[in-house]
Amino acid sequence: MSDQAKNSKQNKVRREAFCKVQSLLVEKDSSFRKWALENDYHPRTVTQTVARYAGGTDLPIGRLSFRILVKLSKALEHEIVPGIFKHAAEDAA
Repeated sequence: MSDQAKNSKQNKVRREAFCKVQSLLVEKDSSFRKWALENDYHPRTVTQTVARYAGGTDLPIGRLSFRILVKLSKALEHEIVPGIFKHAAEDAA
């Protein structure tokens, strides 16, 4: 499989994951902007963080991105990045 095909497939997975998070927010009568403002984050930061990490396996290195993903995952009761709850519990300990 060529690099272009791999990137295309990965982008599709990330887009689908982003849309999944967005749909979960809509189910809770919310949006990225509304959730961000309610939790004292800049809306663009939340949107970019979800777009970058949703559907992937890499955990964010930055504290702010990590905190956003953990809080949003808990609010939605859905792990945006697989294993983030486990790593959040380890960081808390």
